[in-house]
Amino acid sequence: MDMPVTYKIAVLAGDGIGPEVMAEAIGVLQRCAELDQFRVELSESLVGGAAVEATGKALPEDTLSNCEASDAILFGSVGGPKWEKLPPNEQPERAALLPLRKHFNLFANLRPALCLPELSAASPLRSDLVQGGFEILCIRELTGGLYFGQPKGTRIERGETVAVDTMVYRKSEVERIAHLAFQIARLRKRKIVSVDKANVLENSLLWRAVLKEVALAYTDVELTHMLVDNAAMQFIRAPKTFDVVVTENLFGDILSDELAMLTGSIGMLPSASLGTGQHGNYRFGLYEPSGGSAPDIAGKGIANPIAQILSVAMMLRYSFSLNDAAARIESAVRKTIAKGLRTKDIWSEGTVLVSTKEMGLEIRANLDH
Repeated sequence: MDMPVTYKIAVLAGDGIGPEVMAEAIGVLQRCAELDQFRVELSESLVGGAAVEATGKALPEDTLSNCEASDAILFGSVGGPKWEKLPPNEQPERAALLPLRKHFNLFANLRPALCLPELSAASPLRSDLVQGGFEILCIRELTGGLYFGQPKGTRIERGETVAVDTMVYRKSEVERIAHLAFQIARLRKRKIVSVDKANVLENSLLWRAVLKEVALAYTDVELTHMLVDNAAMQFIRAPKTFDVVVTENLFGDILSDELAMLTGSIGMLPSASLGTGQHGNYRFGLYEPSGGSAPDIAGKGIANPIAQILSVAMMLRYSFSLNDAAARIESAVRKTIAKGLRTKDIWSEGTVLVSTKEMGLEIRANLDH
């Protein structure tokens, strides 16, 4: 009899509500491993403000070494007012997450905007636009574009201050995010909307040309193109018509937050940052909630663990290709919401208010069904 496969996972719970929601996510992961017959080897490390307190650095060397030795990173949240007086480059948000993205060349950010039917009333959109819920996956290129292009800086020209940012994309950068988007679309509804500004930007002309070229290898996936300003409007007008959206760094940064707001609660939304590196047969990735560390509610047992739990499902799907196990977790979350259980952030009249731990236990129980 074959031995179950073991997946090595670095667990970086971080600050604020991070440890509370991570505990529930780990419980779900371990139960899922039992049911689907795989093993997980979890190795915990300090990161963010907690690491600053213990070692003076937001990303200590032993934490980085742990991540290097792992197949994926399960990340919590970092930062809080306690560390805002540190120099900008030493603050947890900038000194932990950004170096991890750079070190592992995490070039693709996946942000699902999930609006469950039972929670559609939380959306700021009209009820007829979101009835039945929707799920849009925004795939954002993460390491190129305006944020990283050179030259960049502020200088004096003819007695006036001038600031310069340069938008740069290489064909190879667009190709790799395009291939990833098409591969993911094959796991979903086989539809991609590529968002650009090809009527103005040279970068977008290249982006659109490369997407069309890559599409020739994925004739089973429907590709359409949309200008970014139109996309921003269509998300509001008809969110249910979208499935996978792929776009460059700046547009993705803005649009993914717009999509998150359309769902009504960022506390429900996970994210993934995927790299080029392969650990054996696995695609290396960092998986985390889209929300922050919420220090104001830390330790009160009221945080919503669903985003962290769904980040586990993303890890199983995109790093380990355990699609059935990922679907088991997502189904358990849907069943729990359908039963009317709510943490404080998503509670409404007529539903049952539960704690962080109670929500985690119920989702874990629903894995079995």
